[in-house]
Amino acid sequence: QFRMLNRSKGPAMWSPRSQSDRARFIEQWRSIIENTDNLDIWQDFVKQLVIEDGEVRGVITGMDVTFKARSVVLTNGTFLNGLLHIGRTQLPGGRVSEPASYGLSEQLAQMGFTVGRMKTGTPVRIDGRSVKWELTTPQEGEDDFHSFSYLPDVKRELKQRSCYTVFTNPTTHEILRNGLPDSPLYNGQIQSIGPRYCPSIETKIVTFADKQEHQLFLEPEGEDTQEFYLNGFSSSLPLNIQVEALQSVPALKDVQIYRPGYAIEYDFFDPTQLHHTLETKMIKGLFFAGQVNGTTGYEEAAGQGLIAGINAHNYVESKPAFVLGRDEAYIGVLIDDLVTKGVDEPYRMFTSRAEYRILLRQDDADMRLTQRGYEIGLASEERYQLMLSKRQQRDMLIEFAKDFSIKAALINPALEQLGTTPLKQGVKLYDLILRPQLSINMLAPHIKALQEKLDAIEPERRDEIVEAAEILIKYQGYIDREQMIADKIRRLEDVKLAGKINYAEVKSLSTEARQKLERINPETVAQASRIPGISPSDINILLLLLGR
Repeated sequence: QFRMLNRSKGPAMWSPRSQSDRARFIEQWRSIIENTDNLDIWQDFVKQLVIEDGEVRGVITGMDVTFKARSVVLTNGTFLNGLLHIGRTQLPGGRVSEPASYGLSEQLAQMGFTVGRMKTGTPVRIDGRSVKWELTTPQEGEDDFHSFSYLPDVKRELKQRSCYTVFTNPTTHEILRNGLPDSPLYNGQIQSIGPRYCPSIETKIVTFADKQEHQLFLEPEGEDTQEFYLNGFSSSLPLNIQVEALQSVPALKDVQIYRPGYAIEYDFFDPTQLHHTLETKMIKGLFFAGQVNGTTGYEEAAGQGLIAGINAHNYVESKPAFVLGRDEAYIGVLIDDLVTKGVDEPYRMFTSRAEYRILLRQDDADMRLTQRGYEIGLASEERYQLMLSKRQQRDMLIEFAKDFSIKAALINPALEQLGTTPLKQGVKLYDLILRPQLSINMLAPHIKALQEKLDAIEPERRDEIVEAAEILIKYQGYIDREQMIADKIRRLEDVKLAGKINYAEVKSLSTEARQKLERINPETVAQASRIPGISPSDINILLLLLGR
């Protein structure tokens, strides 16, 4: 696994700033490349796809080099006909100092793809040496057992740095308000759709005109760089307005910047033109991933890239499609939303979009997905065995709690000490853990047998396994109920629909239902039920037509 070495966001992709960051970056990529036998690298840009008989056959680059391929994944980000905006200044590009990509949008539009425009933005980058840090509020990062990796031998290598908060004020807002006539968002220069959930600072002062301040976060771009990302100050206002507004914040009175914030417009393709594998419906072997599908955010793009890459490989190898369900992963929710509902603004993945949030917990992501990864060769034997070991130890702890009896007289002094009601009679340990005031770790010092069970778990995984067991104990009823609902819906996922019904001829369907079913051509009845405008009666009609 390759890990980014910072937290850079927006269209400004990360590049190593400091000497140590750069050396680490080069060394990690050298290791990846040297240990990959079938990876060739070519630096160029793609201007055209090679399409024959409805299938992708390769790409043609700007140097007129043709690369033959049986599958192609387009991950163009913000580069397709990209246009940068800083005030009234417009610059072609996909990012600052990086050229835009031309040709692909036009070719695909001519083939019948629906192409649209979206807008995103990125904040100013600040020189930390010019910040009055004593006027900021430190925001320390978390430093407990939680980690991005479930592998016990993977440790954090980078020194953790703090973020810092500052606040805008009425003077800041007045400066920004005076700059609105030159704002591309408000003078008609930008016509495309921007992200609702990552508004620019000028959008904030217009939408929330009653607010006297807005919180801003200074986030370091690397382990030992002086460059800071000013989260909350995304802007496309003129350079002088941005600097003047920043200098009205006391901590930024003498601020120096590396580059201003800017907006960027780019092309995207209606994602309802895709299968759940992210393969296009019109061209076999062609996959789209990331912002070309109308999403915004690095995590959203990474999730799509993973699925598109898996399925591009499976397509070439004639292997089955790989699709994650809405009850299996947030990636499943994301992709199903895209291909079923489409987008009318840049899409971000929120927990509120998932109907099975209790099943999609972060504590059991490895339990949900390691098996799937192992089956297709992405998860190693070591990772798979570690997951099985964790599951066995977690379940052992739960079974022990169900079987072990607690005598009231022996535990009551501890319960009073822990601030919870004493027992009137003996209970199982499981019943005590159910109490919201108590936890396994709180009870262990008072119950020798429980402490011995915890001591038997390897120390580097103990907290993780204990947390997993405790969550299942405390929330099992809710988890079981949600799983039952998911299982009912999953049965509709097994009822295939694509290509079986000529919707235009089914007059008992509403006109809206016929039009949307024809356009999206859902794969299953369950997917059809999630299309906006498709009613329960429409679903019943489809089930009748399928003989269900």
